[in-house]
Amino acid sequence: MGKLESTIKSEIQRLAKREIRSTFIPLRKEVRTIRLKLSGLSKNFSALNRLTKEQLQKVPKKGLEATPEEVKASRLTPDRIRGLRKKLGISMRELGILTGSSLSSILSWEKGKFKPRGEKKGALVALRRVRKRDVRKMIAEKMSKEPKRPRKSRVKKARRTSFSKKRR
Repeated sequence: MGKLESTIKSEIQRLAKREIRSTFIPLRKEVRTIRLKLSGLSKNFSALNRLTKEQLQKVPKKGLEATPEEVKASRLTPDRIRGLRKKLGISMRELGILTGSSLSSILSWEKGKFKPRGEKKGALVALRRVRKRDVRKMIAEKMSKEPKRPRKSRVKKARRTSFSKKRR
């Protein structure tokens, strides 16, 4: 009886393995094809991603830009920069926001310590052609895009003096 039981048991195991194998092999092949498709899609995605980055770099930025000829021909003196700012009715801070420079840079330009160069000079040249109403819109747009930074509060630290130290 022991031999019959072991024979039946081994036959059941053999048939079960065969059944599992017959269902598992097609699944393995399907998984392999899905992985191949996935790798192909990821390669296509990375190629498309690279192309979109290249295309975005080619698209001119919306904002204050002037042609290189205009920038080269322009003579921006401190008085002209101040006059442009006054004509547009904006503060130094707002001019800094529009040109992408700091308040100290604008102050230096208007005092004549430094001259605007590169993109900043191009932005100033382009501002000549912009109307007051459009300048206000641009400032509001840029202010809404930039997150507001909380002001740092100053905390005075107690200074240690030689008298406050405990002597042993």
